[in-house]
Amino acid sequence: MTQTNLVNHTHWDREWYFTTMDALVLSDQLFTEVLDELEKHPEANFCLDGQISVVDEYVEIHPEAKKRIQRLVKEGRLFVGPWYTQTDALIPDTESILRNLIIGVNDTREKYGQPMMVGYLPDTFGFNAQLPTILHQVGIDNFVFWRGTNFRTQMNSVYFKWQGLSGKDVYAANFPFGYFTAQIDVESKKNLKEFVDKRFDPAADFEATHSKNADVLMPSGIDQMNIIKNIHQTISDLNKLSKNHTVISSYPKFIDKLRQRTDLPTYQGELRLPTYARVHRTIGSVRHQIKTDNFYLEQKILRRVEPLMVIAHKNGLNIGNGLLIKLWKKLLECQAHDTLGGSVSDNVAVDIKHRFKEANEIADGIENMVKKKLAEFLNLGDHDVLVFNTDPFKFSGKKIISLTTSSKNIEFDGLEQPVIIESKHYPVRHHILMMTPRGQEYTDEPEYYELKFEGNIELPALGYKVIHFNEGKQPAAELLINSDSNKKNEIQFKNQRLNFVNGTINYSNQECQITDAIQLMDSGNDGDTYDYSPLNGDSERALDFQNAQVEEINGKVAVLIVRGTSKLPLHLEDRVATKPQYQAVSYTLRLSFDEQGLIEGKLDFDNQVYSHRLRLKLNPQIKNAKTIAHIQDGFVQTINHKISDDWEKEFVEKPVNIYSFDKTVSIVGENKHMTFLGKGMKEYEAKNNGLYVTLMATTGQLGKPNLAWRPGRASGDTTNQGHVMMATPLAEELGHNRFEFALSFAEKKFSEHETSMLMHRWLSPSISYQMQKLNLFINRLDNKIWPTEDNPIIPDSFSLLEIQDLLVAAVYPSYLDADAYIVRIQNPTKQVVKIPEDLLGKADVVNALEEPVQSDGTIGKYDMITLKFKY
Repeated sequence: MTQTNLVNHTHWDREWYFTTMDALVLSDQLFTEVLDELEKHPEANFCLDGQISVVDEYVEIHPEAKKRIQRLVKEGRLFVGPWYTQTDALIPDTESILRNLIIGVNDTREKYGQPMMVGYLPDTFGFNAQLPTILHQVGIDNFVFWRGTNFRTQMNSVYFKWQGLSGKDVYAANFPFGYFTAQIDVESKKNLKEFVDKRFDPAADFEATHSKNADVLMPSGIDQMNIIKNIHQTISDLNKLSKNHTVISSYPKFIDKLRQRTDLPTYQGELRLPTYARVHRTIGSVRHQIKTDNFYLEQKILRRVEPLMVIAHKNGLNIGNGLLIKLWKKLLECQAHDTLGGSVSDNVAVDIKHRFKEANEIADGIENMVKKKLAEFLNLGDHDVLVFNTDPFKFSGKKIISLTTSSKNIEFDGLEQPVIIESKHYPVRHHILMMTPRGQEYTDEPEYYELKFEGNIELPALGYKVIHFNEGKQPAAELLINSDSNKKNEIQFKNQRLNFVNGTINYSNQECQITDAIQLMDSGNDGDTYDYSPLNGDSERALDFQNAQVEEINGKVAVLIVRGTSKLPLHLEDRVATKPQYQAVSYTLRLSFDEQGLIEGKLDFDNQVYSHRLRLKLNPQIKNAKTIAHIQDGFVQTINHKISDDWEKEFVEKPVNIYSFDKTVSIVGENKHMTFLGKGMKEYEAKNNGLYVTLMATTGQLGKPNLAWRPGRASGDTTNQGHVMMATPLAEELGHNRFEFALSFAEKKFSEHETSMLMHRWLSPSISYQMQKLNLFINRLDNKIWPTEDNPIIPDSFSLLEIQDLLVAAVYPSYLDADAYIVRIQNPTKQVVKIPEDLLGKADVVNALEEPVQSDGTIGKYDMITLKFKY
C-alpha cells in the first residue's frame, strides 16, 4: 500500500487574464476563510502558494489578520514564503531570482515568522539548469514543481536529486499531473468514489511506480481555490474508498522524507520538456517589450543605482534601503511567470507597463539624488562634470558624457577625442522669472544646447572623478551622415570590415569573408500569447535591405546605416490568401565598431502588420560548430534533438529546438567563434549553420486551440467551459520597436570567462552629472533637490574597492547592516577560481541572506560567492 501525503494549498496567480486588484478582491474572502478554518481545526494546515507578496497585500486590507498569521506560522500550520513573487525561471537575471528569494525570506521573517524554506514553483514554465545553485545561496536544499520533466530521457522517478552546473544539488519533488493532482473541491467531495477511482488512485499509482516510491506527494488545490473544509473527515472518507492510505502532510514534511532516502537518481540540466505539461518553449519572444523593459530595469538597478548608493554612503550620503527594496519589489511583481512571459490580458499588460514606469521613476530618482548631492558636496561649477564608474575595476575607454552648454565650442580637460553624438538646441526665451534674495526678477534666458559627448576617459574603480571643460574657438567634432552615393558604404576596425553591397550586409576579416552575415527573417505567427506557431502554407522569408549610408566624424567613417522597406501580408490570413492585402514596413539597422572591435547594432522596426515573427539571422560560416548559450551564472551547450514525426504520442506540445539564453549565445568552432550579445532577447534557434535570434512574435489572442506545435485546448482557459476567447491587440506591438545587440567574431578558442567579461564590459553604463542651471528638468528631480548646509568635504577623485578580472554580479547596500555593503562574485566557468587573499582579508564570506559561511578561498565551477564589506 502506498502512503499518499496530501498537501492542501492554493495556487495564487497575482495576475493573468485578471488583474492584481482582481486577485486582491478574491483574497479578501478566501484568505479570511483559510485563517478561520485553521483556527477551528488544529489538525489542518495550508500552503499559501510560496510567495509573500500576496500575504502582504491581504494584510494591507486586513491589518488585524497579521497576528493570526504569525500564530499559525509559528504553529507550523500556515506556510508562507520563501519567494516574494512566483518567479519566471528562464528570463530574469540571476540576481533578480536571488533577490526574489532574499526579499521574500527577509520579509517573511520580519513580518510573519519562519518562511517555508522550500523552492516551491508549482506553475512556472520551465527551469534553467542553474536553479539548484541559486537556491543553495539562501540555504534551500529542495525544489517542488510541476512542469518540464521527461521520465524516459531524464530520470525515471518523480523524486530525484537535481544538480546544478556547480555540482550542488537539491531534493526535487515533481507532481507530473500538476498542483491540482488531488484537487478535492466541493464537486469532488460529492462524487468522492469517482474522484478516487478515476483521478486520485491512478495519479498515486503513477507516482509510486516512477520509481519505487512508498510515499508519494499529492497536492490538493488549484488557482484561487479555498481550503478544504473539515479536512480530517475528508481524509477519513477518502481512506475508506482508496486502496492507498492518505495522511495530512506539508511540503516541508515531505521533503524531510526525501532527505532520508539514499536511492534517488541524479539529473543535471534544464527542466523544459513538455511531456506531461506544456512549458511554452517559445514564450521568450511574446510581448517582447515587457522582456526588454525588464532587462533595462535590471541593468539600471544592478549596474547604476545600487553601486551608486554604495559610493554615496561612503561619501556621507545615506539613502534608505526601504526605497531600494520598494524598487526591487516593483520589478519582482513584473517577473511572475505569467507576467514576464507575457501570457496575460491587455488589461494586465497596461498594469505591467505602469509598474515598470513607477520602478524607473524610483531608480532615476535615486540616481538623480546621488549625483546632485555628491556634486554639491564637491562644490562643482557648471563647467565641471562628475563622472562615475560603478564597476570595481579601473576603466579606460569610451564613455558618454551629458552636458548643457551655451555653445558647441567645447574643449575638455579629462575627456580625450570628444565627439558630439546627440545634440538638441534650445532657443532664447524672454521674460523668464527668477527668484533672488531681492525678490522676483525677470530676465532673458539665452540659447543653449543639450549635448551628449562620447570620448575616452580613465576612471577609478567603483568610484568617480571630476573632469572640466571650457569654451574653445572651434566646434567639437560631430557625427555627420554622409549622403554622397559615390562613397563606399563600409566601416572598418583594424582588419575587420562591414559593408553593404547589392542588398547584402557582408563581414570580413583576415580569415574569412561572409556574405549575408546579418539578415532579417519574417514569418506568420498562428500562435498566441503563450507560443509561436507556424502557419500552414506560409514560410519564413528574408526581408530586403535596399540602401545604406555612413556617418562620419571629421571625414572618418564611424557608422553604417542600412535601411529597408518590405511589403508584408497585413493580417495572418493574408499570408495564405489568393488575393492578400499588403502593408509596407520599414526598418533601419545601425552598425558600428566599438573601441575593442565589437560590432554594435541598433535595429529600429516600424511594425505595421499583424501576427508575425521577426528574427535576426546570423551566418558565421563556421563548420562543425556547436552552440553555447549563457544562462544564469553559467554556460550550456545546446544540442538539437531529433523530433519524431509522431511526437504527439509523447509530448503535449512540440519539443522544438528553440532555446532560452540569458545575455549571450555563441556559435563555436575549433579555433573561431561568433558571439551574439542581446539586450532583452531571450530566445534562439541554431540550424543550417546559422543562428536565429527571435526579436518579436506578435499575436492578437491570449489563447488559441489546435496550434500546429500545440494541439488540443487553448492555453489560458479561453476554450474552457464558460470561458471566452480574449483578444490582445496590444500584443501585436504595432509601431516603433527597437532592438539592441552586439556581435563578436573571434579567430580563437571560445572562453567562458572572456565571453562573460566581454558581456559585462559591453553593458557597462555611462553615468555623469553636471551642476548646471540652464535646464533643471533634464534630471527630473534637480529642481526640488535644494542645497543644504554643513556638507561633508569629499575628494575630487574617489575609489571604494578594486577587484580585477573577476565577474562582479552585484554591489549593493547590506539588507541587514547599515554600515556594510555586499559584493557578489560569479564564476560562470567550469574552472575553479581563486579569490585574492587581500580581498578576503577585507570581507566576511556570507551567503545571500548575509549569514556567515565557511570558505576555502575559491569559487567553485559555475558558482558564486557573497562578500560583506564594512564601509
